[in-house]
Amino acid sequence: MPPRRAAPPPIPPPGADRPALVVVLHGTRSPAGSEDAELLRRRVCDRLPGTRVDVGWVDVHEETLERTLPAAGPAIVVPVFLSAGHHVTHDIPTAIERTHGRARTTSHVGPDLDPALRDRLTELGPLGDGVVLAPAGSNHERANRETRATAERLSALLGRPVEVGFFHSAHPSPAEALARLRTAGAEDVSVATNALLPGLYQKRIAALGLPTTRPIGVHEALIEAIVRRHLAALPHRPY
Repeated sequence: MPPRRAAPPPIPPPGADRPALVVVLHGTRSPAGSEDAELLRRRVCDRLPGTRVDVGWVDVHEETLERTLPAAGPAIVVPVFLSAGHHVTHDIPTAIERTHGRARTTSHVGPDLDPALRDRLTELGPLGDGVVLAPAGSNHERANRETRATAERLSALLGRPVEVGFFHSAHPSPAEALARLRTAGAEDVSVATNALLPGLYQKRIAALGLPTTRPIGVHEALIEAIVRRHLAALPHRPY
């Protein structure tokens, strides 16, 4: 028989002294993106009754993570990012360091979101014979390698070729990724938006003129990834 999976740490009872959860997002100028962020916060709250849940931003917004953490008190920080770029490897640890041990961070959620990418593609209707995975791209090659690994896993999940097309900071571009699929014989290509919240980048992706998924948004896989990381990072002590 396969080994039994370890049960997640229990949720402390309401009113217990426990760390807050700070969900860290990049930031967006899109009103729809801000609305999705608040909806995500509320959905996570529903899964963790009695736990304070805040949103911290690393860019765009004035309410940055460095302002959020002091107000939250002792906290577990979950980076809601698809890959470990500069914000994950530098900005978030720097903000946490300034709490002098009152906050700790978990791993970012990206590796757990393949099912969400698949589901967003399914929403478009019958899947064609190729997919462009369209992420932002990063100046950190490690983050771009993570994205390419996501494309490989998604290709195995879908049974179709998936090419990465970065819409800035890295190559190939979405148009170049599409050209690669066309050269390989793909005729019915869709675009998987590899982003969490709505943003201005959607106009650049729309220029391809292909069926394109909406961002991952408030998907159950994202909620589960956040909650699981928070519970696993709770101090191992009785409540």
